[in-house]
Amino acid sequence: MKILGVAGTKNTGKTTLVTLIVRELVKRGYQVGTIKHTHHEFDLEGRDTWKHREAGAELVVGAGDDTFFLVNERFELEKILKIIKCIKELDYIVIEGFKFSNYPKISTTEVTDDFTISNVNVFEINDEDVINLVDLVEERTYGLIPGSDCGNCGYDNCLDMAQAIIKGKITEDKCKMKKLDEVQLFIGDKMIPLNPFVQDFMKKSLMGMISTLKTGETKIPQEKLELLIKNGED
Repeated sequence: MKILGVAGTKNTGKTTLVTLIVRELVKRGYQVGTIKHTHHEFDLEGRDTWKHREAGAELVVGAGDDTFFLVNERFELEKILKIIKCIKELDYIVIEGFKFSNYPKISTTEVTDDFTISNVNVFEINDEDVINLVDLVEERTYGLIPGSDCGNCGYDNCLDMAQAIIKGKITEDKCKMKKLDEVQLFIGDKMIPLNPFVQDFMKKSLMGMISTLKTGETKIPQEKLELLIKNGED
């Protein structure tokens, strides 16, 4: 799942640019999700979901043809991205806002930082510009940063590797940890990087134990298996 940010000041066309990029990515066959940073309430006073929250519900789920979750808590971007990765398999996430994130971004102003891959005047952009821009997105974006700083990619740390991807010096394939994510360990909300030996040991040990269980008609899934350990008295 690659991540792209669209950042800029108010009324510079961020939402317009996000929709143009999303349409082009979808046209190319990708599964795309979006995140929008906002200072406004999502729920409206008087609606049933609003009444649920007003009564004290910490989490409200609206279920119908669509499903939405309202949580009375501000989540950091990394946590949102990890939740999305758990509930939906996507090729790209396009983020509107979060201008200080350490992910590749397109700026709708002249302001840049070390993670800016392009500056765009949305009010002058044409169809060919969008195609060229999405070509750049395919080449210079990456997914969740492992944070292991293992050095196996040839760079001192993960952020240096990310900078190299943004500058077009390497691709995400250079990251050794990305290729070795068969086992992911989370302690709380933090993902703990695991080297190949530990991943292999944990996977074989767990699969060995599961194989001895009487699961009846329940088959062991081929794609993904999840284990939650509650490490407390409750």
